[in-house]
Amino acid sequence: MTLKVWTAAAAIVAASVTLPRHTPVAIAHAEPRDQDRGTTLDDQVELGLTVYNSDIALVRDVRMLNLARGTSDLKFMDIAATVNPATVHFRSLTEPGRVNVLEQNYEYDLLEPEKLLRKYVGRDVTLVRTRQQDGSTMEEETKARLLSYNGAPVWQIGGEIVTGMRADSMRFPELPASLYSRPTLVWTLDNTGAARHRVEASYLAGKLSWSSDYVLRVARDDRTADLDGWVTLTNGSGTAFRNARLQLVAGDLHRVRQVLNKVMADEMRAAAPAPPSSMVQENFSDYHLYTVNRKTTINNSQTKQVSMLEGAGVPVKKRYVVDGQSFYYRNAQHPGAPLKDVVQVYYQFRNEDGHGLGVPMPAGVVRVYQEDSHGDTQFVGEDRIDHTPKGETLNLKIGDAFDVIAERKQTDFQKIATNVYEVAYEITLRNHKAVPIGVEVNEPIGGTWRILTSSHEWTKTDAWAAQFQVPVAADGAAVLKYRVRVTY
Repeated sequence: MTLKVWTAAAAIVAASVTLPRHTPVAIAHAEPRDQDRGTTLDDQVELGLTVYNSDIALVRDVRMLNLARGTSDLKFMDIAATVNPATVHFRSLTEPGRVNVLEQNYEYDLLEPEKLLRKYVGRDVTLVRTRQQDGSTMEEETKARLLSYNGAPVWQIGGEIVTGMRADSMRFPELPASLYSRPTLVWTLDNTGAARHRVEASYLAGKLSWSSDYVLRVARDDRTADLDGWVTLTNGSGTAFRNARLQLVAGDLHRVRQVLNKVMADEMRAAAPAPPSSMVQENFSDYHLYTVNRKTTINNSQTKQVSMLEGAGVPVKKRYVVDGQSFYYRNAQHPGAPLKDVVQVYYQFRNEDGHGLGVPMPAGVVRVYQEDSHGDTQFVGEDRIDHTPKGETLNLKIGDAFDVIAERKQTDFQKIATNVYEVAYEITLRNHKAVPIGVEVNEPIGGTWRILTSSHEWTKTDAWAAQFQVPVAADGAAVLKYRVRVTY
């Protein structure tokens, strides 16, 4: 059977014209030869995929194969195009001591029309031209030897040298052994065991990544919320992973090799019965390993989402926060006028047992929604969280308050003694909302300090910071006043 490469009409029209890269090409494959024996996804019986949140994945591909006795080559096809050849490990699971790898090659010189032409320099090709005659299409075939291909082909036809010859298609007798239709690993094996083997190939591949996305739906009273966590998986590796056992590693990798050895060992153990949840989490090393309890397919150039956690009725707290800064203490541009502070809005909840939480939460983006007065769900903000272990508190900043105003003014400054000063501040909070709120005011204070008087309760939260809790009535105002003695 001959190999045909079909191009658009007039693919070669002049000596200066090359094959157009955008032209669709159809290839009729030749019958496989003995030396072309290989394995594809049709032989696959098991697939494991461990994806890290650092754009790499560990692939464990198990296939059932017939291996020739003695020394032979095995072409392992349908692998990720982003494979790192230095990380490949091949072994027979049936008779590990009877199959040895003598040599390994990674072939990525892929089949393209121009590459095919260059491989046929010095060889014969059949040029096909079509013409219309009496309402039917006739083909004329010409045998030609390709003398060179440098920008355009130079042919030898009979005793003449020909350039610029028009051809509608070209036919090649066979596919060169050095060209592959897809990335392929080639092993030279020495098999002293049986003919039938269950083999495993494992390797690291790039352009496989995952991230976490969360949706927090807050109730109208701002007291409870439902939380859904999703794993968003992106596959740009150049191949599909069908019916794969999927695992995800959360953590910041420093040395991939250390983690790789541990994950390989985990993969080789028999899997324990999985509890009835969509994803199971376990600790290993200084990371967290998440295992999806059902097999899944990840196609190439696909983004897939898998449910990770579901929380219902999670207690939340809405916080209004004012953070004072040292340069706010006086208004240099408009003496005597107050300065406005930003009032930040947070939702706070704890990742603890109950309500569907209490599991390590990988870093990701939390998007917050809430129903309006008509029952329609509206987007109210988002924030990014770091890796959050069980028992930690999360604070999500969703934006700045529109209806809460904060203004500050320094009302007094006195020098009491050498390096000793007394200063007084006044912070006015106005609440234009229809419900009462509480505002946290965080004040930075330098030096050795002591608050002399305060209109509201306060807590020393740091060596150089104090926090005041200020309740503000609905559609009302409150004024925080305090005086502090500072020694520098």
